[in-house]
Amino acid sequence: MQLVCPRAVLSAAFTVVGAVVPSRTPREILKNVKLDAVASGPGATSSAQLTGTDGDGTSIRFDLTDVECKVGGSALLPTQRLTSILRELTDDTVSLEVNGDAVWLRCGGSEFRLSAEDPADFPTAPEFVEEDYFVVPADVFRRLIKRTLFATDAESTRYALGGVLVEITADQVRMAATDSRRLAVAVGTCSVEGQPVSGSQQPVVPSKAMSLIEKSLGDEATNVCLAIHTNDISIRAGRASITTQLVQGRFPDYRKVIPSRYEAEIDLIASTFLSAVRQSQVVTNEESRGVDFTFAEGTLRLASKAADIGQSKIELPIGYQGSELTIRFDPRFVGDFLRVLEGSSTVHLKLINDESPGVFTTDDDYTYVIMPLSRDS
Repeated sequence: MQLVCPRAVLSAAFTVVGAVVPSRTPREILKNVKLDAVASGPGATSSAQLTGTDGDGTSIRFDLTDVECKVGGSALLPTQRLTSILRELTDDTVSLEVNGDAVWLRCGGSEFRLSAEDPADFPTAPEFVEEDYFVVPADVFRRLIKRTLFATDAESTRYALGGVLVEITADQVRMAATDSRRLAVAVGTCSVEGQPVSGSQQPVVPSKAMSLIEKSLGDEATNVCLAIHTNDISIRAGRASITTQLVQGRFPDYRKVIPSRYEAEIDLIASTFLSAVRQSQVVTNEESRGVDFTFAEGTLRLASKAADIGQSKIELPIGYQGSELTIRFDPRFVGDFLRVLEGSSTVHLKLINDESPGVFTTDDDYTYVIMPLSRDS
């Protein structure tokens, strides 16, 4: 195989595909990325594709652009080694040549010879060949992932908290994620191609796969196509085709967590609120991680205190006219929510009392629920 490719294109593709490659696995071959290239013929252009898999049900195929292939073929490329090499190179063009069990990489005055395993032993990854699927605008899908992924619990073995619930119908997609201490729910629009379902679908997609989808959404991606099956989901996003096994288990009935009535509602500007939350978080530690949010006439006061560190008090003017209310939140959870918003966004904070969940909402169908911390500790 002989292939010439822009270094930036190959490096970016390796960054995406490498995200699925396991750092530890008993199957050493999975630490590689497979490169398949087809030489250009009369009236045709060259094509190349990278494939990676974690061996546990998640795989990705990524199409390379602007390649020139003189001799087609396949090769296994050691992911970590190639990623490190591409990061250090500075010339615009990279050439790859496979000769027997060796891969030669040349760029400017640099030349590398790497040992290569037999590509025939590498697992195959399915292509996206669906005829019936959902279509979500790429910017919508990216926004929904950013607004929910951080609230998953990858360590939990209870329920299906290690993934994002995707409720999807012919015209709406809703993502939900929770770690049992907070809940994020975001809503967007979608459409269908063919006849993917007769009713709604509710798969739970692993958080690692969601992160991979987000990484694969380059600037050229306009839509994300999703085909949902009983045990897996197939996705086409830009130049990437991703297949992943679904999280098994029952996702909690998250709608029961969201209160239906409130005693107070306060409007806040995301950037100003985030600055105050970040300041209050400085004087916290693992033992004293809570911050008291006190809402009084026209003022929000954030107060924190930690032994051997000190204490803080930050005040913000707000349009609150009710009775004084103090509720303790983990500032990390509040900050996670605010960081995914535009700084100029208006946040509606809805409260009942100091023992009930606080509900943060925006005007574009984003809901975030945080359980308060005990003030007795």
